[in-house]
Amino acid sequence: MIESVEKLTKVQPVVMKQLQTIYEKNRTGHAYIFDGAKGTGKRDVAMFFVKLLSCLNVSKNVPCETCRNCKRIDSGNYPNLFQIEPDGQSIKIDQIRDLISEMTRTGFEEGRKFYIIHHADRLNNSSANTLLKFLEEPDGEVTAILLTEAYHSILPTIQSRCQHIKFSDVPREIIMSRMQEQGISLSMSATVSLVTNDLETAISLAKDEQFAHARKTVLKLVEAVKRNIHEALFIVYDEWLPSFKERSEIELALDLLLFAYRDIVAVKADSKSVLVYPEMVSSFREIALHSTYEQLSNQMQSILQARQNLQRNMNRTLMMEQLMLNLQEGYTFV
Repeated sequence: MIESVEKLTKVQPVVMKQLQTIYEKNRTGHAYIFDGAKGTGKRDVAMFFVKLLSCLNVSKNVPCETCRNCKRIDSGNYPNLFQIEPDGQSIKIDQIRDLISEMTRTGFEEGRKFYIIHHADRLNNSSANTLLKFLEEPDGEVTAILLTEAYHSILPTIQSRCQHIKFSDVPREIIMSRMQEQGISLSMSATVSLVTNDLETAISLAKDEQFAHARKTVLKLVEAVKRNIHEALFIVYDEWLPSFKERSEIELALDLLLFAYRDIVAVKADSKSVLVYPEMVSSFREIALHSTYEQLSNQMQSILQARQNLQRNMNRTLMMEQLMLNLQEGYTFV
């Protein structure tokens, strides 16, 4: 289990240091909001914090993993910990009443009591106000941990009574490394790690045939644009439009297209950053040689403009024809 602490420290070094310092200086607060995107480790870090504050044999600010409390927390049988998940779309007032009843009843073991509220932004008005009263006047040694991906959706009055712990996005190289451990290629890992910061979603996307097809179609289009407008339009009519029917699919495809042109700029600038399409480096180098920075900038602006036009419900065939003309413009003269 110590390895998992090391992994959490790699993913969230600042947060882990904050929490270990709180423990070391014996400054445990009565309420925290763990705020960060999906996949940033909030649940695991919350469990680490509960374990750290409950462990009977902490060493160097790390729980022992072998004492009675550590083992019961791992198995979900620790009586001093209560957790709430949304019931449907929201966290209801009865759930908060049950929580308060649990936290105030006798029969708990010695030591600090904890409650974790998952997706705390889904508290409705009545449940949030009921929780607020308990946050203001907790019964004994109680620590609340509220987890959220939408901090600004939490009542300001609740925010003001909690310490805000901000989780950073997972470094791209960690997502890529973990995907490759799962047998996913470097090329696919490099692309997916820019689309999502959540490992579970990333692995699912990397194994999705539709996503693989979208990636392939985008790269074919980039190559065709370089050759001539007729080939580019042929791919638009023959592959792009039949493949991407939903708005969300077109948005993703346009994002993937934008990433390709960013890669070309990176190759031209001789950047050492990991490309989104590492297998395309020689092809992108060829395009970069025949493109100016101004032209590449204009091409990226054209893709962003197409994304805006999509939001305005512009005819999709017309939108893509216009984009192809804008992307191809200037190649003849370079």
